[in-house]
Formats: sequence, C-alpha cells, structure tokens
Amino acid sequence: MAVQIGARPDSGFDDPIGMLKDCHRRIEHFLNTISLVVERARARRLSEEEAAAVEAALLYFRVGGKRHSADEEESLFPRMREDAALSNLPELAKLENEHREANRLHEIVSLLCLDWIRNGRLNAENEQQLASATQRLNRLYTEHIEMEENVVFPRAAAALDGKTIAVIGEEFRTRRA
Repeated sequence: MAVQIGARPDSGFDDPIGMLKDCHRRIEHFLNTISLVVERARARRLSEEEAAAVEAALLYFRVGGKRHSADEEESLFPRMREDAALSNLPELAKLENEHREANRLHEIVSLLCLDWIRNGRLNAENEQQLASATQRLNRLYTEHIEMEENVVFPRAAAALDGKTIAVIGEEFRTRRA
C-alpha cells in the first residue's frame, strides 16, 4: 500500500489494538483491489498492472492476513478470555469461526486468481466461483471488522491493563521478527 501524504502514521507495538485496526484498513484495501479486478476484467486476460496488483493482494493475505489472525487468536483473544469481565464474550468464538471461513475463501480466490494469471482466462464456471468467493469475502470482512472495531476492541481496551497490552504488543513484534 502506498504512503499517503498527511495520513496518520500506523500504530506501533505499544498500541496493538491500533495495529489491528490499521491492518483492517489494509485488508479492506487489498480486498477492494481483488474485487475491482474480478469485476472489471471478466472474460479477458489481465493487464500486467492488474496481475501485479492481484499478486500483491494475494501476498498480503497470505502473509499479513494470517499474521493478523494469529495476533488476535494467539494474543488478544486469550487475554480477553483470561479477564473476568471479558471471559464470556460469544463474539470471540464467532470471530474465530469467521477467520476459518475467510481462510477457506482466500484459498479459493488465490487458486483461481493464480490460474487466471497463469492461463490468461478463466472458464465461465471458475469466473462465477471467483466472483462469488470475492463477494462472500467482502460481506464477511464488512461484518467481521465492524464487530471487532465496535464491540470487541473497545471492550478489550477498557478492560485490559497496560501490562497486558504491552505483552500483547511484544508478541506482535515477535511474530514479525
């Protein structure tokens, strides 16, 4: 993603919840890139620019997207479950299930996009499957991000102490080392 002049800088490891929100913006950006290409390039070969944009988005989801899920499932959610005020949040299990569904849909999107780039075209059935998987990812992420940013993250920020937040941030740093 390009740097935007005047944009707020990304959050650092001292603000892991802010980092997760920043990552959501990247997820939205890269999913939008794939969605636009799928919508606009139907039944034709991708241009070099389109193929490069799709490959960059797929790489982001393969690396950054998986790391984002790990940040939540291995660092944030366990700390929330350990906190008495947050231990029974049904949203956490729902979000974890959505991560698994997103991974499944990303597999489909990745395989079909790479096939499209490699072979120049997709047959009508694969085109439809790609469009459907992309639309489902868009719906899933819209609801998922809304729940995290409006329900889960505010509760975590209010309940978790500074030491716990710092430990989460260090785990994020280690995951990126």
